[in-house]
Amino acid sequence: MGRQADLYRKWKRAKDQLEELFRVPDSTVVIHYSCESFYDRADPRSPRVTSIAVRNLESGQTRSFSIHLVAEHRGLLANIEEHYDSLESEMLVELMDHMRVHQHCKWLHWNMRDANYGFEALENRSRALSQAPFHLDERNRYDLSRILIGIYGVGYVGHPRLEKLLALNHITPRDFLSGAEEAKAFERKEFVKLHQSTLRKVDVLANIADRAHRGDLLTLATWWERNGQSVKRAVEWLKEHWLIGAISVLASVAVIVIKLLKLI
Repeated sequence: MGRQADLYRKWKRAKDQLEELFRVPDSTVVIHYSCESFYDRADPRSPRVTSIAVRNLESGQTRSFSIHLVAEHRGLLANIEEHYDSLESEMLVELMDHMRVHQHCKWLHWNMRDANYGFEALENRSRALSQAPFHLDERNRYDLSRILIGIYGVGYVGHPRLEKLLALNHITPRDFLSGAEEAKAFERKEFVKLHQSTLRKVDVLANIADRAHRGDLLTLATWWERNGQSVKRAVEWLKEHWLIGAISVLASVAVIVIKLLKLI
């Protein structure tokens, strides 16, 4: 019973978090970024951040931050490699300013949890480039990957989960690159391709979150797993379901009618 109660608490917490995101969707933003590969690195330097996208959950309006856009503004596209540090620095300053202005918002992300890949990694890169980072309150960070595990269970889809969710829900993978492919795109200076992938991912994350909130996200989870693996939740579901409620009302009316007939 202890494990079941724990699963139910995690399920309830995840459902509440998802509800919080959509309660005022105009105050929720979706963030994703691409970077150099952080695997098999001989260079001790932290991975360079290459492209970032921030999307408003309600309006879909998206703000982009990328090395190549800064280079274009400064007329440095022809020799972009020679200025990577200054371009990345300016890009991160713009992002941190945006985060500061929108710090009251809820920030929805996918696995941005640590110094390898996450808000801490963005802060570390800012410091490495001699910039003062902005620290976003952890209470305003919402990890969609963990929310989905909380709601549907760890086996709700195979790995890599994001790509598998796209296929299962028939969401087109147009412009979508895996993390490794994004790192390769940067090495090959395919900046537009990289930028489009980052934009596509915030759109995909918003789409998946919306489907989960509506209750029609397709997963491999059973009904039992989708409902917190709890007898308590099963009883709640029965009470909430309109058909069960209608049957209950009819049963109550039938009991009253029978009693009246007996009195007559």
